[in-house]
Amino acid sequence: MAIVVRNTNYSGEVLENILAVATTGNELVSKGLIMVIPGVEKEISVPRLRAGKMLQKRKEDPQKADAKGEFEYSEKKLDPEDFMAFTVFNPRTFEDIWRPFQPKGNLVFSELPPEVQNKLLETMSKQVQFELGWHYINGVYAKEGDDNLMNGILTQAAKDEDCIIVKCASKSMIDRLYAVLDSIPEAMLEHPNLRILMSKKDFLKYDKELTEREHKNSDETRINEKTFKGIKIETVSSWPSDVLLATLCSPDADGNLFAAVNLQDDESVIQIDKLSNASELYFLKLLMKADTNIGFGEEIVVFDGRENPVFKPVPAIPDEGQETGKTPEEGV
Repeated sequence: MAIVVRNTNYSGEVLENILAVATTGNELVSKGLIMVIPGVEKEISVPRLRAGKMLQKRKEDPQKADAKGEFEYSEKKLDPEDFMAFTVFNPRTFEDIWRPFQPKGNLVFSELPPEVQNKLLETMSKQVQFELGWHYINGVYAKEGDDNLMNGILTQAAKDEDCIIVKCASKSMIDRLYAVLDSIPEAMLEHPNLRILMSKKDFLKYDKELTEREHKNSDETRINEKTFKGIKIETVSSWPSDVLLATLCSPDADGNLFAAVNLQDDESVIQIDKLSNASELYFLKLLMKADTNIGFGEEIVVFDGRENPVFKPVPAIPDEGQETGKTPEEGV
């Protein structure tokens, strides 16, 4: 049953409100860090265009053979997966708990007052948005399993060989941020949409390091500014600790993170009705379609310091004869 009653000390009267536990929602969306494309029922492509180097010495009569550089067109796919939220409850559960919220009407047609229905719908919507926020970041799609609903941003980025993966042996957040900064392409450094994404706990570590630094001596009652060398830091709920990611973030097409959904407000559209004509049970149901992806891997700079990192630097392939100091002709 969806409503579980625990530790009740009902004695006839209680608050006229039902309390709900705090949730954080989907902060990639609420903070405008990802472009959400609505109305995608099947599949959509994110078009990408690259240009090669084109400048060369001037020629009086350039021919086709003198052409240099090319346009490379490619696409990233967004293919939303179907999933839902579905739960049932019995309105009579409230009869023995809260007098203000007891079902109205005779037993056959008894139903919850609108205030309680609205609270259930609101609580369900908040929980769905919180779970969706986790899947937008960490999700891994599989045909089986209720936890494998869609591929999240980190899953998609880990598949892209163009991602810039940062190495840093230090545990210091400042050292790690410098390592990320040093790896950001020059074209991105002063872009207004450049952000560094991290977990809230990692930012608290960074804040503590700033406060404890000699000569810095920040006020311990205040939080330090969420920036690093002029780059804005965004803390996101459900973001894994020890993972720092720098990329372009925007709710529009000038960012590098994308999501496709059926409707923009699907997570707030919930059906509530009787489970069947003969049943006393009611159901709450929500249907969704969603998928995420990145635009350009070369605009993703990521440090993964977890014990089992998903992002692993590709080892450099030594030139022939490099390990032995011999030329290829000399042999090994």
